Amino acid sequence: MSRGFFITFEGVEGCGKTTQLHLLKDFLISRGFAVTATREPGGTTLGDSIRKLLLAPAADPIAIKTELMLIEASRAQHMYEVIEPALTREHIVLCDRFGDATLAYQGYAQGLPGDYIEALNRFTTGNRNPDFTVLIDCPVELGLERTRDRAARTGQGISEDRFEKMDLSFHERVRQGYLEIAQRNKDRFLIVDGSGDPAGMHSIIRPAVLERLKHL
Repeated sequence: MSRGFFITFEGVEGCGKTTQLHLLKDFLISRGFAVTATREPGGTTLGDSIRKLLLAPAADPIAIKTELMLIEASRAQHMYEVIEPALTREHIVLCDRFGDATLAYQGYAQGLPGDYIEALNRFTTGNRNPDFTVLIDCPVELGLERTRDRAARTGQGISEDRFEKMDLSFHERVRQGYLEIAQRNKDRFLIVDGSGDPAGMHSIIRPAVLERLKHL
């Protein structure tokens, strides 16, 4: 088994997880750790192509089973090309979404059987689970408002992410799914209130991660 450390960031749209991932990356690098930062879906050339298919609004709807298989295909390539090699080099791998996201979005929110998703996750990852997961939890209304504000600030107009365009009940199911997953995996999860400011969230995440990294 590789000797790196695998940290994932999860949460609803606009929760601030990506910001926290990059803050942690900069901090860990400043402390001398080797860090690989990546994301799902994506992280590879193939995965980024799949990401475009999954997130961009399409003329024809994507069947939920097709959506799941595309995500898992992206993950299999991601593990092979990025995550496992980085862990073998003893890097700390920071990943923006991973298997818990699939369970929350395609399982809890869209009704696919959780045991089937978990079996696919085990298959595509070679039974690799994150060593530590940070769940940034915030009200879905706040998260969606942030995504709209971000789109306006960056001049992108209305977001092209089709998941962000789902109705409020969809996002509520995603949030509840995440909380239930975290409840079942208390030893792995840190739940952080995402309604506060980024610096405050980082001040909670940073010492929790350092505590987990003592053995490295």
